[in-house]
Amino acid sequence: MNFEDYQPYLSPALAKATDLIAVSGKGCYLTDSKGDRYLDFVQGIAVNALGHCHPKIVEAIKAQAEKLITASFNVVNYPATLELARRLAGVTPGELDSVFFSNGGAEAVDGALKLAKVYTRRPAIIAFQGSFHGRSFGALSVTGSNANYRKYYEPLVGSVYFTAYPSKDLCPKGFNEEQRTKFCLSELDRLFENLVAPDQVAAIIMEPVQGEGGYVVPSRAFVQEIRERCDRYGILLILDEIQSGYGRTGKMFASSYFDVVPDIMTIGKAIAGGLPMSAVISTAAIMKEWHPGMHGTTFGGNPICAASALAVLDEFKQSALLKHVNEAGTYLKSQLVGLQKKYNCISDVRGLGLMLAIEFSHPDGSPAGDLLEAVRTGCLKNKLLTLSCGVHHNGMRFATPLNVTRDEIDQGITIIDSVMNRLCVQ
Repeated sequence: MNFEDYQPYLSPALAKATDLIAVSGKGCYLTDSKGDRYLDFVQGIAVNALGHCHPKIVEAIKAQAEKLITASFNVVNYPATLELARRLAGVTPGELDSVFFSNGGAEAVDGALKLAKVYTRRPAIIAFQGSFHGRSFGALSVTGSNANYRKYYEPLVGSVYFTAYPSKDLCPKGFNEEQRTKFCLSELDRLFENLVAPDQVAAIIMEPVQGEGGYVVPSRAFVQEIRERCDRYGILLILDEIQSGYGRTGKMFASSYFDVVPDIMTIGKAIAGGLPMSAVISTAAIMKEWHPGMHGTTFGGNPICAASALAVLDEFKQSALLKHVNEAGTYLKSQLVGLQKKYNCISDVRGLGLMLAIEFSHPDGSPAGDLLEAVRTGCLKNKLLTLSCGVHHNGMRFATPLNVTRDEIDQGITIIDSVMNRLCVQ
């Protein structure tokens, strides 16, 4: 079986990172149609929280599929989905106890934007440069990481304003963390003064740790000041935790690192251990204004996805998964720092928990996206799947399973090291 034989039947709109045909997976590994086994540091783009085909997830899926596949959650209720809503309320921060289930990240973002507008009766949304929230019309309208995503689709949703995120790539060169924080906050205040009055803004939407933008961790002061401005002006804070949430950073949700609770949160990716599921989560008071019929879904809250999601939550509790993420993340970061010390083309190592990235630069400091792609190509030839990130496409992000072992980390680092040894100056 060759991908080329089937390519004529697939839209080219979906960019393919490889031509591999994956036929099976187990834990941190994928096996393709040729029988080759790959160490998978992509995991469905941070989706497989427990790796491929975790036994408890497979068991939960099978058990539910034998009983009921779907009858539409807007027609009937499912025990698994009801229980998932209750258990999510037990792990989400603050009073974020009311859930609207959907199918993917972009769909959840669209829902969150609608909810914010309904509740505040205000028209405007503020988003950040470098952000990625999805490619549906609403989510794309608040995505600022790649102009090509927006090309030919204008006009998008109106009254969306972008401001600076405290990334080194998006702030004046040479600024330290404190200077980047002050600069970005001043840019937001200038936006309020010159372009959109605060009392017209329904929500500020941000990733507490930018994903596609480069796994960029803002300062605690920055996130707290955003929260303060939202409180001051009656603006809702939407935190997109689709990639940073569900244990990826070593806490259940990245917002905990900043001691900030959003008004609305979107989650997805890892929630159902590999099945398509996402959610908009808010307070009962805010959700109360989202009246019946204002939003809907045919497949959202699917019982098989919910059963899988319950198995994921069980594993968090039973295996001390967050403790493991912090330990494994500390170890992985130390190995990445070791590579940085060895190769001068690695200009940065950053992230939290197992949400880590390395950045490639040329000797003159310019982004080395070409070198990154050469490294990724070499890794693929050596049976390691990797993922890029960054507004300049010069970052490699690590999206291992949350239960990745030290041996698996060592295998991946050894491959990256061997490839870089041929391509980079030591």
